[in-house]
Amino acid sequence: MVSNVLETVIGAVVLAIAAIFIIFAYRTADIAPTSGYPLTAKFDKIDGLNVGADVRMSGIKIGSVISTELEPSSLLAVVRINVRKGVDIPEDSAIRILTEGLMGDSYLSVEPGGGIDNMAAGDNFRFAQGSVNLIDLVGQAIYSSGKSE
Repeated sequence: MVSNVLETVIGAVVLAIAAIFIIFAYRTADIAPTSGYPLTAKFDKIDGLNVGADVRMSGIKIGSVISTELEPSSLLAVVRINVRKGVDIPEDSAIRILTEGLMGDSYLSVEPGGGIDNMAAGDNFRFAQGSVNLIDLVGQAIYSSGKSE
């Protein structure tokens, strides 16, 4: 009987520690949804970009990707993002897909323009650069360096 009580107490302690760890990880990972305004960007390809990916400006997280879909008429990838309230993005800003390090996760980088007017909820980015495939770049470099004639 003492063994059953001891096992129950140890199990409860393990569950409590697991719950504390999950709460800590959630808070430090900055994955909580942000309230803000939606924007849209269209890309020719979004390889590696997932829902929930960061949207950054000057290296600082300002939002996240909320959805991706294919536009049937243009065959472009439509990415909807949510930008934190209080972050104003000039209307002539550019957005592009970057990768953290050599094999890291993809994220969106907003490069602010110099326009006077700011983007409003529901606006589209006019300038968007899709993802760059590292394998294709390496292949091109190897192929082009081999052609010396």
